Amino acid sequence: MGNYKYCCCFTRRFISSKADPPDDVREAFEVYAEGNAVMSPEQLLRFLGKRQGDDVATVAEAERIVDRIREMRHRHHLVKIFRPILGLDDFYQYLFSGELNPALRSEVHQDMTAPLSHYYIYTGHNSYLTGNQLNSDSSDVPIIDALQRGVRVIELDLWPNSKKDDIDVLHGWTLTTPVSLIKCLRSIKEYAFKASPYPVIITLEDHLTSDLQAKVAEMVIQTFGDLLYYPESETIMEFPSPECLKRKIILSTKPPRECLESKSQITKDGGSQKRKEPAEEDSWGNEVTDFKSELKYEGKENSQKQDDEGSDVDEVRNDDDDDGNDDDDDSKVQQNAAPEYKNLITIKAGKPKGHLIHALQADSDKVKRLSLSEQQLEKLAASHGTDIVRFTQKNMLRIYPKGTRVTSSNYNPLLGWMHGAQMVALNMQGYGRSLWLMHGFYKANGGCGYIKKPDFLIKSEPYGEVFDPQRILPVKKILKVKIYVGDGWFMDFKRTYFDKCSPPDFYARVGIAGVPADCIMKETNTIEDEWTPAWSKEFAFPLTVPELALLRIEVHEYDISAKDDFGGQTCLPVSELKPGIRCVPLCNRKGIQYKSVRLLMEFIFT
Repeated sequence: MGNYKYCCCFTRRFISSKADPPDDVREAFEVYAEGNAVMSPEQLLRFLGKRQGDDVATVAEAERIVDRIREMRHRHHLVKIFRPILGLDDFYQYLFSGELNPALRSEVHQDMTAPLSHYYIYTGHNSYLTGNQLNSDSSDVPIIDALQRGVRVIELDLWPNSKKDDIDVLHGWTLTTPVSLIKCLRSIKEYAFKASPYPVIITLEDHLTSDLQAKVAEMVIQTFGDLLYYPESETIMEFPSPECLKRKIILSTKPPRECLESKSQITKDGGSQKRKEPAEEDSWGNEVTDFKSELKYEGKENSQKQDDEGSDVDEVRNDDDDDGNDDDDDSKVQQNAAPEYKNLITIKAGKPKGHLIHALQADSDKVKRLSLSEQQLEKLAASHGTDIVRFTQKNMLRIYPKGTRVTSSNYNPLLGWMHGAQMVALNMQGYGRSLWLMHGFYKANGGCGYIKKPDFLIKSEPYGEVFDPQRILPVKKILKVKIYVGDGWFMDFKRTYFDKCSPPDFYARVGIAGVPADCIMKETNTIEDEWTPAWSKEFAFPLTVPELALLRIEVHEYDISAKDDFGGQTCLPVSELKPGIRCVPLCNRKGIQYKSVRLLMEFIFT
């Protein structure tokens, strides 16, 4: 007989296997169902109160959950339940439902009657840009997107149009295309309160002549009408509250000044200087804990300067203006200001002139808004952190990206929040870890765009001391996190998206972003060839300042031959976490929630 050769090909499965309920879920069901095969609404209510920490749940709510699970099962063509009871699979389905078992509170629950300076405010930077800072289009579309996400501070750069008879919105001294101011204003009016009823603040970078400023005033009044709020007096001693400004639009800008005609030449490369973009870790963005080393280095550098030269941050001047323009003297400015325009400005703003530390000197008879670049904040925070905190107790502080972020990358917002800065402005059109923190931070307080600052950033300690962001504090709380299982990738991704030859190999990264002492990231093991990975891994996170802590969650797909693939992410404010076993939906790189991808996790505070 002849010799024969044969080949056997073994293909690895691409179908999704259904994950069994984790042991903790089975155990909870057995305990609260009292050994029965089904759980009644009354038994579910007991589970909600004792295991989930929901002391205000009612029998009616438990019955609603059972009815909703019945509807969901019927919609998915599974066995329909006729009695108001839950089996183990029903109970597991309830726990794994983002609609019925969310990890965060969904309602506004904080006091909204304090002055605006007592709140963090969801703030965008150059809100009209669709892409990079040099040659992208200006449009009202990113403004609409930001408002629908809950952003409350919209920034517009105002410039004369080519005929000098109207106003355009664009990034000055670049090749960005313009969009008309009136189009932006109309879109703001239409979408301002779709996501939140609390006030929208429009920050203006004004490069206009006095006649065009008067035209802006006319546009604003005609467009917004009764929605526009402006003070009766020229100066105010305390900012109004978000509650009293509900469904109001207010303006914030520097004192008006004339457009500088001498700066009308735009270089072919979009600017007069070549700017180096800060390094980014491609689509992920830099790790957000990097600012710890930056602060240490900055502090060491300042200390060395003091020793060697006898100088400190007082000698650092304002050399990082984000619009590339010089500030004129206030007295000269006021002479050219259109009276109608000036009267509409509720939050008067400015940038530091000369020594940075002098800009933090508050006035006893009025409040103001100060703008600092991220670099200026780093310099001040290294040696004058408490001065920043003291300033922000009454006044507003806005932080903006440094001018070299031409690709619309972002910086770590936590440094600003730690020092009480109300308006930490990020480029909303980008993505990466810094923006994920911003998205997660403003999920708090019902996602209304205003979050009450912790008391220690608002009130002074005995003897007039204030919170020191660099002080190492004792552990106040321990958050225990258990990540059980993940699901939904099979529905939301193509079968070959992660691996052409096999199901994905998922692992999760879980950690904390917050004050430097609390920042850490931990990692699960990798579950190979599984669309529904079951990790059942527990982590413990000691927190010194839980009020500012964010729980970071990322899922990666391990790739032995290339960079690991992105599988989803989310950030959750620790102070808003509901205890117990919860469903945690994941988002894509741009912060948009996936339709199906989610994790089952447990949160325990000790």
